[in-house]
Formats: sequence, C-alpha cells, structure tokens
Amino acid sequence: MNSEIDLTGLVDVHVHTSPDTRPRYADDIQVAREAAQAGMRGVMVKSHWTLTADRAAIAEGVIRAEGHTNTRVIGGVALNAALGWLNPYAVEAALAMGAREVWMPTLDLAGPLQTRWPGGPVIWDEAGAIKQTVHDILDLVLDADVTLGTGHLPPQEAAALVQLAKERGLLKILVTHPEARFLRMSIDAQQEIAGEGVFFEHCYNDVVPVDGSEGIALEEIAQAVRRTGVESNVLSSDYGQAGHPPPVEGLREYLGRMMALGFSWAEIQRMAGENPAYLMGI
Repeated sequence: MNSEIDLTGLVDVHVHTSPDTRPRYADDIQVAREAAQAGMRGVMVKSHWTLTADRAAIAEGVIRAEGHTNTRVIGGVALNAALGWLNPYAVEAALAMGAREVWMPTLDLAGPLQTRWPGGPVIWDEAGAIKQTVHDILDLVLDADVTLGTGHLPPQEAAALVQLAKERGLLKILVTHPEARFLRMSIDAQQEIAGEGVFFEHCYNDVVPVDGSEGIALEEIAQAVRRTGVESNVLSSDYGQAGHPPPVEGLREYLGRMMALGFSWAEIQRMAGENPAYLMGI
C-alpha cells in the first residue's frame, strides 16, 4: 500500500468523519490521531450536514494533549439544507468558530443527488443574476481570508462563481473535485477559469469509489494537473467512508500512483503540502 510514501508535512483537505448520518471509517479524533502519527501537517474534517470547525478544535485539543503538537485539525461548513442553504448567518457563525473553508451546497442539488433542493439554478436568481446571499457569503469569506469551495455546483455555475470570486478579490478559491462523475467539468473548462487564486481539488475517492463502481481514470487527473499547472492543484483523499481503507493509507496510495505517472516528489509536495497549507492558512 505504498508504505514508503512519507506523509510528513502534507495536508489532506477532504476527510469525512463520524458522527454522521452515513457510516464512516472513524470519528474526528481517530482520524486526527492517525494523521498526526503519520506526521501530517494538517487534516480537514468535512460533513455535508453540519459545521465541523468546532469538532476539529476538540480533536486537535485531544491529540495535542497526547503530544502531537505539529498537526492541525481544521474544519469548515457546507451550505446544505440543514444549515439553511446559502445562509450568510451560518457562514458568520462558522467563521467565528474557526472554519477554514466554506463550501457551496454539496447535496440536495438538481441532478443525481437531489433530495430536497427544488431544482433549477443554485446561485442564480430567477432573473439570471447571482443571488445577493452569494455576494454576502463572498464578503465574509474574503474578510476572513479563508477558502471558498465550489461544492457540487454544476460546472456552469461553478465557473460563474469562480469568476465573481476573482472579481471580488478572493485568492483562495478551490474547485471541488471537478472531474467527479456527477459534475464532469471538462479540462478545457478548468483551463478557462484557471488564474491567480484558483485551485483545483482532485480526490482519490473519484478514482476508487467505495461502492466498487468504476471510477474515473487517474490519467485524467494527471492530464488536468499538467494542463492547469501543479501550482494550481490540490490532491486530497475524500476518504472516510466505511469500507475504504484509513484516509492516510488512501492518500499514500494516491500519491504513489501519481508518482508512477511521472510526477516528481517536489510536485507531490506542492499539491499535497504547500498548496493545501496555503489554502487552509496553516
């Protein structure tokens, strides 16, 4: 399982933990502990339903008490139904508790994941303009100097959001797994929105889905990285699902396979270390 890959100093910005409404590999503390034991600089715990910044603070406190003082545990907030959708008040509270990333909605959207979202555009109003609440959220993200994640917005809306964020001066914009099967943002589209402050997050769970279905080809991620530039990309596991190996092992496998496709260790450190550390402010 590529045990020779040293995760010291690296950062995984996408790990799902329990408690959760879905079965998960482990809770925040166990995931943080394993990241610390691997020498990682940081790990982001993520939930589709609730704030994780407060949970991350508790987990970090536990591992620090155990002597792991070099690993940060960070959290964020995804703007789904449980938090009132595009809700600036939820963002304001999350930021006050230390959230380092604010994701646009990730569930309940029109399409394969629809459950409660009424369908139609997410960030646009009936007149085709970007909703005022989105502008308000961007103001909060900018003032706090944290990362804006595009979540599971359809590619066209994600592109519009990125353009607006760039115009507003945000320099920490993370396009969430653009190649995911339910998004399929083309590499050409990624190139079109690339620019200062724009990063693309590529997740290993899209390559090896936990349900055993056919994932995307790792070569597709490699091609996207080469065309948009190592300096603009982030590699994360998106692990934590029950049935997957531990996130640290998934990340090791991912990075080893990327090196087998020709990426140097310096390039891996940039995408799994320096870039995510910048985005998370650690």
